[in-house]
Amino acid sequence: MSFSRIPLLNCFSGRRESCEEELLPLNPSGNKEPVILNVYDLFNINEFVVPLGLGIFHTGIQVYGTEYTYGGHSYSNSGIFEMMPRSAEQELGEHFHYRESIQLGFTQFSRDEVHRIVEQLGLQFTGNSYHLTSNNCNHFSDTMARILCGQQIPNWINRLAYFIACVPFLQRCLPPEWLTPM
Repeated sequence: MSFSRIPLLNCFSGRRESCEEELLPLNPSGNKEPVILNVYDLFNINEFVVPLGLGIFHTGIQVYGTEYTYGGHSYSNSGIFEMMPRSAEQELGEHFHYRESIQLGFTQFSRDEVHRIVEQLGLQFTGNSYHLTSNNCNHFSDTMARILCGQQIPNWINRLAYFIACVPFLQRCLPPEWLTPM
């Protein structure tokens, strides 16, 4: 991942403490903006599988009153898009049900800097690189949260995708259009 305009991201190869020091010094006014993870249930199956520690979730990162999320399409441009916070059901369809919001921390990046970060992330999270188990909306949310506030999203959110990726038989059982919606 390359952020030529934001020379702050080389800390990801080092210790976590160095990340927090490197990622949060920008805003000279000292204002801190909350970084919120909005979590949605996909399908009603979560009623039955969440108690087992699994679930199918969609996520977005909310900062400065905008929610940023990621989805697949057949083009090589960014798959990141903006929407009103907690509105996935209206914006994305009836299978998306708002579950909860989790405050991950605070960012000192300005609104303009956040827009530049999203622009740069769009080079990594293109529409045609979406994959249900290896490059999904939760991977995007995790990457953006690490950049903005040095925090990861909770592990339970992407646990099912990780589990399916580790057991190739399960991935072969899924319809191809679920893995890469083109």
